[in-house]
Amino acid sequence: MSIDYQGILEKIQQEVQPLIGQGKVATYIPELAKVSPHHFGMAVYCLDGRRFAVGDAFQKFSTQSVTKLFALALAFEREGDAIWKRVGREPSGNPFNSLTQLEYERGVPRNPFINAGALVINDILAQRFVQADVAVLQFMRQLADQPKIEFDRAVALSEQKHAHRNNAIAHLMKDFGNLHNPVDTVIDSYCRQCAISMSCMELAQAGSFLANHGTIPWSGQVILDSSSAKRLNAVMLTCGTYDVAGDFAFRVGLPAKSGVGGGILAIVPGELAVCVWSPGLDSAGNSLAGVMALELFTTMTARSIF
Repeated sequence: MSIDYQGILEKIQQEVQPLIGQGKVATYIPELAKVSPHHFGMAVYCLDGRRFAVGDAFQKFSTQSVTKLFALALAFEREGDAIWKRVGREPSGNPFNSLTQLEYERGVPRNPFINAGALVINDILAQRFVQADVAVLQFMRQLADQPKIEFDRAVALSEQKHAHRNNAIAHLMKDFGNLHNPVDTVIDSYCRQCAISMSCMELAQAGSFLANHGTIPWSGQVILDSSSAKRLNAVMLTCGTYDVAGDFAFRVGLPAKSGVGGGILAIVPGELAVCVWSPGLDSAGNSLAGVMALELFTTMTARSIF
């Protein structure tokens, strides 16, 4: 039976209204602090090319940590399993910018989606490309079929000026020998990567290759083999929503990657990618209304991996 995705998105938008505007925007990045928490957008991109959207689904926002998924996919495409020598794939159970765990584990990040792990992935890409951040941008343009996707320069500069903890993380890993490029190079590149600006619909289309077993659905281009795509989806499920990944899996039941810009990209393997954006965050750094919207989505569609 065909699912009325448009009707479901409209119903979800109505049901999450009480949550829109609640939570806190990411004030530790001054440019993000300027964003109104009253936005809400949601988009579905099906593997057969159908698209559905509500609210601010076509408004661009700062993708932030959602870009870590695409950086990881690009690194995995180029390096394969060699990346796991420098970064783990276990849930952290700690905040995404924790230094304590990193020191205890001698500079090897617990997974590629915490800040330390993302810096290692950026460092890996910097040895493959002239500019790692530009490589990630071009990769996301290709996946979304949108050549005009760009960095938000103001957000990037804001992040660079306030990257004190990320600098500390990078220097600690450098001291342990797990960062090969200069710290300033990696930090500046990482800040620009996080400042890529996209809409929900663009992100859903960009992520659809992971729903399609590693192949871009509209072009047939293979980005990852099906086994590698399965592994990335697994890391998303266990590590993609900061230190509450277990609760997110319990409530939503999909592989997902969130960002402090308020975006969450989720994957229904074999069927679609769905992206939601609402800037008000919960205490873990995930979109408050966004998590509820995705929980309602899997409940109403009976589409989850469980």
